[in-house]
Amino acid sequence: MKRTICILVALLCCLFTAAGKGLGLTTVVIDAGHGGKDAGCVSKDQKTYEKNITLDIATTLAEKIEAGCPDVKVVLTRSTDKYVTLNDRAEIANDAGADLFISIHINANDRTSPSGYSVHVLGQSSDKNRDLFANNMDVCVRENSVIMLEDDYSTKYQGFNPSDPESYIFMMLMQNSHREQSLRFAEAVQSKLAGGPIKVDRGVSQDPFYVLWKTSMPAVLLELGFISNSADLAQLRRQAGRDDIAQRLYEAFREYKSFYDESLHIGTGDATDPAAGERRGQRSSAASEEEVYAVQILVSSRPQNDPSIFMGYTPKVISSGGLSKYFIAVSETRSGAESKLDRIRKRYPDAFLVKICGESVTRVR
Repeated sequence: MKRTICILVALLCCLFTAAGKGLGLTTVVIDAGHGGKDAGCVSKDQKTYEKNITLDIATTLAEKIEAGCPDVKVVLTRSTDKYVTLNDRAEIANDAGADLFISIHINANDRTSPSGYSVHVLGQSSDKNRDLFANNMDVCVRENSVIMLEDDYSTKYQGFNPSDPESYIFMMLMQNSHREQSLRFAEAVQSKLAGGPIKVDRGVSQDPFYVLWKTSMPAVLLELGFISNSADLAQLRRQAGRDDIAQRLYEAFREYKSFYDESLHIGTGDATDPAAGERRGQRSSAASEEEVYAVQILVSSRPQNDPSIFMGYTPKVISSGGLSKYFIAVSETRSGAESKLDRIRKRYPDAFLVKICGESVTRVR
């Protein structure tokens, strides 16, 4: 029962965390898997460690984003060979208010024939007839089992046991409100990695990785080749191969950022966009009459129809790009909406004040 309550609380936190975001993708957290005492997967000759490959790709990707997207803050969960717990990796992302979480890993198998890259988001297989534990569960158990390196891990992780199927059933009770956005980035990664150093595309799948479960933003876990496969390993050992992978991930990030920014800048228009100017002209003098203030509480890709979410207010909803913004305490004056902000924040701490003019939304600071 205690575990179920914790999961439900986490669900609410995940659902409403997007309320506090400004417009646009401004922060990305890049997680280099493993590190320190946790080597991750090791090559057959014991010369190559997963933790070193993931750190190199992660830091190269970070440098590319910082250079190509100066408006984006890049946070690394580790920049050196140090051990970071799964909880801490997720908390770094949550504390940073990240808009995207990218966890980088290298796969392995007891056999040498499996090869290729795969992309994973939190969830259960879309095939309702497929047993959850028959789909990538060996990978999930391996990646999740690093928590057992910690002292008293059972208490720290609220009884989560990476080898116990029941733990994954409870995990799946947690609905991921960012699944559609995660899948969109995952598909961009899958597309960009095609034709690169790692040749085999193993697809995009939904799986119960602990670190994805604990993050409250769109998140993916990448398995960028098999350290147990000679062809993949040869590419991963080459600096040029790792740089090529990082470049392709950067291109996927740029593509996703364009989608994200466009979908969240709902109706703001662009001074250089003639169509936007024409739309503003069509509103003419009526625009001032449409101007209202409100409190934004939620951005969601799913319809929200539960009246209790809106605290007795009639919500205003603006939708674009597959996402919907929800506003309450709508008022013709700033003071009217602002006076409700403290009460709303007791329930939604990340809520903030906005000005709405037609379909244009501007955060009021």
